[in-house]
Amino acid sequence: MIRKAVSRALLPAAVIAVVAIAVITGWQERAPPAVAAALAAPAFVNETSCQGCHAPQFEDWLGSHHQRAMQPATSETVLADFNDQSLTSDVETTRFFRRDGEFWINTSNERGEPQDYRVAYTFGVAPLQQYLIELADGRLQAHPAAWDVTAQRWFHLYDGMAVNAAHPLHWTGPQQNADFMCIECHTTGFRRDYDAATHGFNSQWQALGVGCQGCHGPASNHLEWANGALEDAARGFEQPLLRTGNAGEPETCARCHSRRTPLGNGYQHGNMLLDDYLPMILSADLYEVDGKIKDEVFEYGSFQQSRMHAAGVVCSDCHNPHSTELRAPGNAVCTQCHNPNATPRRSGIEASGLLAKNYDDPAHHHHPQGSAGSQCTSCHMPGKTYMGNDLRRDHSFTSPNPVEARALGHSDACLGCHADGSEDELAGAFTQWYPQAAPRDGGYARDLHAARNGLPGAAEGLLRQLARSDIADIRRATLLSELVNYPSVAAQRAVVEALGHASPLVRRTAIELLPALLPPQHQATLYQSFRNDPVRAVRLAVAWQWLQLEDGNVDARLLEEYERAQNSMLDRAESHYNLAGLYQLTGWQAEVEPALLRALQRDPAFQPARVMLAQWREQVMNDAEGALTLLQEGIARYPQDASLQQAYGLMLVRRGQGEDALQAFRRAHELAPGQPDYAYLHAVALHGSGAQDEAIAMLRETLEKHPANRQLRVALISYLHAAGRQEEIRPLLAVLAEQNPGDPLLQQGRRTQ
Repeated sequence: MIRKAVSRALLPAAVIAVVAIAVITGWQERAPPAVAAALAAPAFVNETSCQGCHAPQFEDWLGSHHQRAMQPATSETVLADFNDQSLTSDVETTRFFRRDGEFWINTSNERGEPQDYRVAYTFGVAPLQQYLIELADGRLQAHPAAWDVTAQRWFHLYDGMAVNAAHPLHWTGPQQNADFMCIECHTTGFRRDYDAATHGFNSQWQALGVGCQGCHGPASNHLEWANGALEDAARGFEQPLLRTGNAGEPETCARCHSRRTPLGNGYQHGNMLLDDYLPMILSADLYEVDGKIKDEVFEYGSFQQSRMHAAGVVCSDCHNPHSTELRAPGNAVCTQCHNPNATPRRSGIEASGLLAKNYDDPAHHHHPQGSAGSQCTSCHMPGKTYMGNDLRRDHSFTSPNPVEARALGHSDACLGCHADGSEDELAGAFTQWYPQAAPRDGGYARDLHAARNGLPGAAEGLLRQLARSDIADIRRATLLSELVNYPSVAAQRAVVEALGHASPLVRRTAIELLPALLPPQHQATLYQSFRNDPVRAVRLAVAWQWLQLEDGNVDARLLEEYERAQNSMLDRAESHYNLAGLYQLTGWQAEVEPALLRALQRDPAFQPARVMLAQWREQVMNDAEGALTLLQEGIARYPQDASLQQAYGLMLVRRGQGEDALQAFRRAHELAPGQPDYAYLHAVALHGSGAQDEAIAMLRETLEKHPANRQLRVALISYLHAAGRQEEIRPLLAVLAEQNPGDPLLQQGRRTQ
């Protein structure tokens, strides 16, 4: 090796009838894939040894983005101008200069004072290049000043966001720690080595850049096989890099090309993706309702829901994984399959009927040949720009439809390119060109839009989509997550059925929903059946949910695995916070406060730890004044954080300081006006203070903006009932009946009539 130069909140259980608990056997019946005979533990080798047998691939790799993903900062690798240049953002000025042949940055330190720092490594090569600084404790930090390779200029990634030394995104903070956030995907054989006792880093890697073994795995046994000294069906690899399946090509690429949460210290070659990471589902903050990319999510999530993926297409069908270039220029990369004269790379595409005509023709795209509008990617892979200048293409391969886009409120390739024109005229032209155009998603976007906006038929649409057998796993998990706002016997049944799904992402999502939909005694029965699930992401979810049940009798092996996972990431405040929750729920009270203090030491801006520590001191340690001071200090340091104001308000309520509490809830609501939870608590506080009409008005106003939020609707109905305003309740129940006729609130009302 070369030396380098989980939320604790409980989900509320819905009070609804319980469906019969099915026996979960789907995943248990699938045997693990066949593996090679026992071999010596594989080790990394010098990758020049790959060159002899794989010369073409090695030649492609040289000079690629993979090869140059991270390099020592030298005159050959640094692309930016360090000749006494400066960059001024909204809050500070950064200077770039050279000293003794090295590259230096004068920038603010953790105290906000200017200081000189030597650049240790370059990060990336195009369209931007960033620079890593090594600090005294060994950690590498990513500086937010980046070099625009095309425009040949410096720019600041967070300009306009007031990112100073007190901001969570400041370059010296945990959110810019490259050891955790970045380097794993820019090196080969990376292992983050953090010493919790000294708070120092000694991270290791086999080689800079993404090399052969980064994707194929340690190659020592492969060399033995290649030299004839070993007989092995897997050619000496723990898991051969197959096209699809467990540890197949898309999952291998997803280790870096996805928005995901790590489950430990890096990945293990041969593991399933969800043994090492938890990919994000298609939540509203990350993806548009039709599945197109919204926030910075990379490629995996959008590709997993595409028809291309369903047909068996994999990354290397379009991309050369060694050079990172496309297989062919322009539209040719698409017409290698989408062409009536082509030999399809995948039989699934041939069966889909997509080879029936020439798509690279004005008769199809209705734009001049060679223009931007004639490019397949312009219509079917619209992009978004991240990190200032990095255009990334959507990989869900949707078809444009301005009529649907306007109806559902998502972006559209046609509307995006013709933003200056009349939308009505554009929609008319589209309808004329494609009179038979219809969404090819089986109604997924329409039904998800209805669920997220509380429209009539919302629950029915979710259940209709979940009943399909042809929907992508990541979409199924996303639909399941929306059921929390639509409780019913049918919703319970759908979640219980999902527990037996082949996809670990679907199973995990269903497990996380159980507290909201099933009573505790039935949850425990289900958790028991998942203690031996073959995928770690599922087992970790079971451990946490099971642990929160009273007298849950959690399987000790699950708790040990959960604790090991957190202990492998002690450089993160989140892990110490999760350990504090584990210690609290397992009776290790002496360990709770130290874990929370370590969390705040790792990241003072990680407010869940501050809030939990204040609650612990107040309610367990009987130190009410110390708890209050802790929150007041947090508010003084982070005055824009709504969660601190909310926690402060709740503590003031418990102290009997109702008027001061109301001011804190009002401030939280003002800081995060788009978050309905803050409005809800503000309304509760108003009602408790005697301002019933104001509380009702606030709930009504917030519900109009968030009509799918069941908590707001139930609270509003309750307050109206207490005020004797029965006539105003009927329209609210009528809307609820249109949204979800199986809602237990409606069933309860029918029983009392």
